[in-house]
Amino acid sequence: EVQLVESGGGLVQPGGSLRLSCAASGFTVSTNWMSWLRQAPGKSLEWVSRINSGGTTFYSESVKGRFIISRDNAKNTLYLQMNSLKTEDTAVYYCTKGFPILAARGQGTQVTVSS
Repeated sequence: EVQLVESGGGLVQPGGSLRLSCAASGFTVSTNWMSWLRQAPGKSLEWVSRINSGGTTFYSESVKGRFIISRDNAKNTLYLQMNSLKTEDTAVYYCTKGFPILAARGQGTQVTVSS
């Protein structure tokens, strides 16, 4: 059974940092396209970042230069390092498997950026 479990969210002040984790089971992260999506209150789901099986990374313009997607093959875990956080980064962040077809999604972790 494919499972994705996000963690690491929380409350942080503007300019701060957080690292999100996504522990995967039932498949191998390193051989799949993996993404982070987010959904802010009252808004639709937004793509944030993606990493392919070859390790190439992609970022939306809104987070480029601030966020870093990575994976730990030994731990079968996906990460999102978020730096220089802004209030507009407040959202529920989801880890997803598959591109362009979304095959699985975790339950999400809340990130709140506020002073």
